[in-house]
Amino acid sequence: MTLLASTLNAIVVERPQPSEDAPQHLCLDKGYDNSTGEQAALEAGYVPHIRRIGEEKNDDAGEKTHPARRWVVERTLAWLSRLRGLLVRYDKLAECYLAMVKLGCALLWFRRLHDLTQEARLLT
Repeated sequence: MTLLASTLNAIVVERPQPSEDAPQHLCLDKGYDNSTGEQAALEAGYVPHIRRIGEEKNDDAGEKTHPARRWVVERTLAWLSRLRGLLVRYDKLAECYLAMVKLGCALLWFRRLHDLTQEARLLT
């Protein structure tokens, strides 16, 4: 929450200038439901869409349509922390550590793909 303004200012990708016909939107979660989060988004030229605390996305019947899936990120970080070279940082150079993170992600996807192909073989 406190770093939202500096994060928005640090974006290096060129973005088109917002206009009335084509405004740029910024979706934020409940952690930014305060005046500083909304003000930082407005100052950066975005139209803020902030989920209010206690509010869920519901359809016309009042049912949840797309519940949040934060467990995907938490699961992936837990899988990465099982790799000892990433759990305890032995590398001094940031480039080497980043290479280990990329290698770890590739290993996770390889294992997942292998598990999916094994399941497909069992189903046939």
